[in-house]
This record gives sequence, structure tokens and C-alpha cells, in this order.
Amino acid sequence: MNKSKDFLRRVVEKDLKTDKYQEIITRFPPEPNGFPHIGHAKSISINFGIARDYNGVCNLRMDDTNPTTEDTQYVEALKDAVEWLGFEWNGEVRHTSDYFYQIYEYAIKLIKMDKAYVDSLGEDEIREYRGSVTSSGKRSQYANRSIEENLELFKKMKNGEFKEGEHILRAKIDMSSPNMKMRDPLLYRIRHAHHFRAGDEWAIYPMYDFAHCLSDYIEGVSHSICTLEFENNRDIYNWVLDTLELTPPRPYQYEFARLNINYTVMSKRKLLELVEKKVVNGWDDPRLPTIAGYKRRGYTPESILNFCDSIGVAKANSTVDVAQLEFAIRDDLNSKVPRVMAVLNPLKVTIINYDDGNQEIEASYYPHDVPKEGSRKLPFSKEIYIDRDDFNETPPKGYFRLTPTQPVRLKYAYIIVCKEIIKDENGEVIEIKAEYYSNSKSGEDKSGIKVKSAIQWVEAKSAKEIEVRLYDRLFTNEAPQGIEDINPNSLKIIKNALIEPAVITDKPDERFQFEREGYFYADPIDYKDKKPVFNKIVGLKESSSKKKKASQPTPKVEPKKVQIDGEVTPMNEAQKELFERYTKELKLNSEVANTLARDENLSSFFDKALKEFNSPINIANIITNDVARELKSKEINELKFNPKDIAQLIKMVDEEIISTKIAKSVYEEMVKSGVNPVEIVESKDLKQISNLDIILPIIDEVMAKNQDNVDKYRDGNKKLFGFFVGQVLKATRGKGNPKVVNELVEKSLK
Repeated sequence: MNKSKDFLRRVVEKDLKTDKYQEIITRFPPEPNGFPHIGHAKSISINFGIARDYNGVCNLRMDDTNPTTEDTQYVEALKDAVEWLGFEWNGEVRHTSDYFYQIYEYAIKLIKMDKAYVDSLGEDEIREYRGSVTSSGKRSQYANRSIEENLELFKKMKNGEFKEGEHILRAKIDMSSPNMKMRDPLLYRIRHAHHFRAGDEWAIYPMYDFAHCLSDYIEGVSHSICTLEFENNRDIYNWVLDTLELTPPRPYQYEFARLNINYTVMSKRKLLELVEKKVVNGWDDPRLPTIAGYKRRGYTPESILNFCDSIGVAKANSTVDVAQLEFAIRDDLNSKVPRVMAVLNPLKVTIINYDDGNQEIEASYYPHDVPKEGSRKLPFSKEIYIDRDDFNETPPKGYFRLTPTQPVRLKYAYIIVCKEIIKDENGEVIEIKAEYYSNSKSGEDKSGIKVKSAIQWVEAKSAKEIEVRLYDRLFTNEAPQGIEDINPNSLKIIKNALIEPAVITDKPDERFQFEREGYFYADPIDYKDKKPVFNKIVGLKESSSKKKKASQPTPKVEPKKVQIDGEVTPMNEAQKELFERYTKELKLNSEVANTLARDENLSSFFDKALKEFNSPINIANIITNDVARELKSKEINELKFNPKDIAQLIKMVDEEIISTKIAKSVYEEMVKSGVNPVEIVESKDLKQISNLDIILPIIDEVMAKNQDNVDKYRDGNKKLFGFFVGQVLKATRGKGNPKVVNELVEKSLK
């Protein structure tokens, strides 16, 4: 297997080698309360991918424990997403509701073990009794109910004899636990709502933390892979399975960093708001990060999976640049799709000296460096259309296209020169009278005329009118909060664009590169023979508008050198060697490797940093994004930090001394002051406190001030344990590592 071993695969391999499991069984357990998004695609690729790589199976299970938000349309959308991405689930689609009776019986067992009780506190009281990160909680007086009373109340809850919120079932664990999730978590709540599968049979529904681990166990799951926000829930997961003393093998939970992309919202609640308030046109709107949206826009399954693979499986949350996703689809389509010509803003050109009637010009669908063959015949006559932007009456410096004095080549065809400009009564150019050079046909050019650019065109009579939908980012803010950050210019519709006739077929589910414009997809819903509709998937390269907020107008900047069809300058041999090493040995994604390999300063900086600390992906990301940004306005010797500083910064992130969010502020300080990152973290006291030499004296001080409580604890009042933990955390201003504090307090009280 060529795939690099991420930490999850290392766990799986270890478990197989030690015979912990005979078969790898994973699961993808989404809640059917919305359409799946790109974050779900990452989870799908991990869960199904690990099962595939180790000859196991992956279950698709709908976590349908909240009847007020779930619907069959979401179930179908989730199934479609998994299938579209190319995976097959094990057996039938499963539902948590399949196990409602078994989960209910497990709850009964916990009550009989005196490990669960029916609580009648109100919601506000429950929150108040839970305490805080610096103070222990207080157990409800209802925890003293007898086992018999709890069983009777729970049965009545199930039968619908109480109102919503009147009672809940809670686990009896530890109200002083430093992990607040373990402070008698909720197991069941009352819901008088119709369930889309179970109907009205149940009046109580299990909470995620209770149902999830038991569903995994019932299905024989070996590795329960979740996103990082469920890290603290792992203690509940283990407590339920261990307390019930379930027969092994049992599943274990592992967490990976969720996918965050800038200029994008992943919250299903916020996505639902966009749909319900009609800010977008449904869950499959091509501007949304839903799988259905990407699918309709024209993204391919391969591009989504390649993107997920390129960002890897990490333990720390971070935000991925949306340009990396755009690169993935661009990279996938480049070698697949035919090149065709379209004119989005038509301007008529009459070639006054052309008298050869209608002819057809043979043109390849693919450039020479794409290993595919295919061609079509382009109709050509004296009347054609070019794009309005390809003619300028008063051109700026460096403008290489058609002007009153500058000829230009019609791609695959002839060189033309402007002879007359026709304007309407408002002074707008409506037609160009031009002449062509009959001996300048592409591939047979004997004219000796030099031109600096080639432009797209379509023949007037044969061209087909199409509607083109140009999509930009949905949000103007890099970290959008919701509707208030919507980009009003996220969709532009062009009604009268023209395209060459060979593109229009009776099978519209196709993708094309519109030369010099970008990649486009025949809309699978709105495409009609009489009025074809094409969605823009992505541009040929990252435009300058992507480097600014989407709401800002983007001035058209002409390139300093001729750039035709989105081609870029080929790499030299040294750059190719670097690119190969970065992608194959260091497993960098292609876009990052391309950026580093082409820039001598960046590649040198990267290699020096890597010698200091071996974390190629994280170091490469900060260099190609943040360091590269500094070098746009500075020389390398003007930077106030060096490769060693960057390596030290990434080392602190990888070792979880500081978070990625803190790392950004530390980097900003490095840029301004040049101070070593370790010194910045130390001087501003930014790291989590795990040092025993710091925590132990605080514990001693707390013990000394509360000797009476120490004596009471040692006499048997174990409930005071949470008090001591809370006092120590308070003294560290919340920076103490709860696990370390918990262990040291326990030792000190013995």
C-alpha cells in the first residue's frame, strides 16, 4: 500500500498485529438532519478508506435519535454522497433506531446497578449544578431515589406519561470530575414527536453519548473514528461500555481533526438557515459546501477524495485554504476534459476580405501535453464573435490582444487586424470590421506576422446561445459567522453567451474547459437542448479575486508575458527534482510542492527548517502561506525570523504545547519583533501548564489553606475531591492541565 501511514492507520495495524481484532469494522454515523458537506466527505474517506485498506468493512448508520430534526430526504442525500464518492457500505443501511430496544434494556441495567437515575431538575438547575472548569459540580437530590422508583419513573417516561423536560435519565458518575462531560451526563430525554422510522412508539430517545457507543458495540465496530470535538466524550464512551461489562471485543474511540475551510461554513444549522431563508437555491446550490452542491457545480468524486487525501489526517484542528480544494479539481480536470471555445461577452467581428464562404477548421480537443486524443471541426466564415474583453480601443501598456493597430490570432485559425470600429449612438463598440491574412492559418502560417496572443472565437451562424453561471465565494469573510457575511456577488448569470456547436450534445452531463475562461459543467438539472446551462466549476488558475475578499471588485490586470490557455512556464530539471522529492518522499500536496519547488528562496527556507524539526507538511504549509506572504514585500534577508524559528513554532504545535490559534498570534509577533517563538510563548505565558514543579506547590498551598477539608476527605468524604481540583485549577487561572492536576491531587490526598 502506497498510502502514508497516518496515526489512525498505525493504530489499526498495531491492533491487527496484536490480534486485538480479527476484522476491522468501521462506521460512518451521520445524523440525518441535513445534507452532508465536505467535512463529511473527509470522514467518509477516512472510515471507508481504512476499511478498504485493511480488508475490513464499513457500516453506514444513521444516527436518528432526534425525531424533531430528521427526515428521509437527508437519509437519501447521505446514501447518495457515499455512493457518489465511490464507496460501498456493509450490508443494509443501519439506523440507531434499529437498536432502540437493546439500548433501552442497557439503560435498565444501569439503573439496576445504581449507575443511572431519573432526575427531575429543570434545565437551568442542571446547568447550575454542573459547576465549571474551576469548581466541582453538585449532584441532584433526585440521585437518592431508590432503584425501584427509578425503574418505575423510567418506564412511565417511555410510555409517554410525562411532559417534555419533566424528567431525564442521567448516568451516576462523578460530579467533581475535571472532565465536565463526566458530571452525570444525560442518557435519555423525553420527546413527544413523530419519528420518521419508529413512528410514535417511543416517547423517550437516547442521547448521542449513550446510543453511539452501544450502537458501535452491537454492530461489532472495532474502531470508532470521530472528529476532535468528541475527544472529551471518549470518557463517557468508555464508561458506558466498561460499566455494563460487555463481552469483548469492544470498540474504542479515536479522534481526528475536523475539516475547516476558509470562506466556508460547515455548521449544518447555518447551512439549514441559508436554505430555509432562500439565501441559496436549495441544498444542492453550487455555492454551498455540500456534496450535492459540489456535485452539481461539476466537481468530481476523484477531486474531492484527492483533496481529503492531500490535507491528511491530523490530531490538531487547523483551517485549510479553499484554494487547495480548487487546485484539486483543477488538477483532476486538466488531463480529462476537452478544450472548447466559448465567448461569454460577444462582440461581432466581420472579416471584410474573407470570401472563401464557409469552411471547417480541424482543431484538437486536447493540448499536446495531455495524453488523450480527439478533435472536432470548427465552422469558420466572415462573421464571427470574439469576447468583448479581447478588443481595446485605447489599450493599456502590456495589452497583447486586438487593438486598432495590433493584430491578434484567432486560435486554430487566422491572424486578423482591425480596420474599422462601429459604435452605437451611445458610443459603445458594437462591431469590428477586420481583415485576415489568408496565408496565416494556424499550423500553416507563412505570413511572417508576429502576434503576442491568441483569442477564442465562435462562428456567428453556427454558434449556440447558452446561459453561463459564474460562481464566486458565498462569503466575504475568511471566517464567516453566517448570513451577515454573505457575498452579494456570489452568483453572476450570463444569458447570451455563445459556444461552438460541437459542445451541445444530447448527453449534457459533461465537463469542458472553456479556453482562457475556466472549467465548466453542463448543469444536470437546468440544462435544456433549447437553452443549455453551464456552471463554472473553477478558473484556470487562482485569480487575484481569490486573494482578496470576494466583495471587492477585481481590476483586470494584464500578464507581463504571454499566457495562453492557462499554461504556465515549465519547470527546469532542478525544480522537477525538488517537486518529485516533496510529493513522493515528504508527501506534500501538489500545489504546496509546486510553490516551493518554483521559488528558490522558499525551497531553501523550507529545507533549512526541516533540518531543525521533521514535520514537513506543517512546516511547508506555514512557509507557502505565511512566509511567502512576507516575501512579497521583503527580501529574504529582511525577515526578522529564520527557518529555525519556524521549526520551533511548529514543534510547539505538534507537541501540543500551544494550539494552532495561539501559533498564529505567536507568528505575528515573530514577524514584528523577531523574538524567538519559545521566548514569546514563555514571556506571555501562552502554554498549557503541565509542569509538576509549578502545579505541586499550588496543590500544597491549597491543602495548607484547607486542612479541615483534607482531614474530612481522609476520613471518608470523597466528594471533596472535586473541591480540591477546582481550587487548584482556579489558582492556575484555568491553565492547569486537568488530567495532570487530577492525578497529582489524588496522590497528595493519600
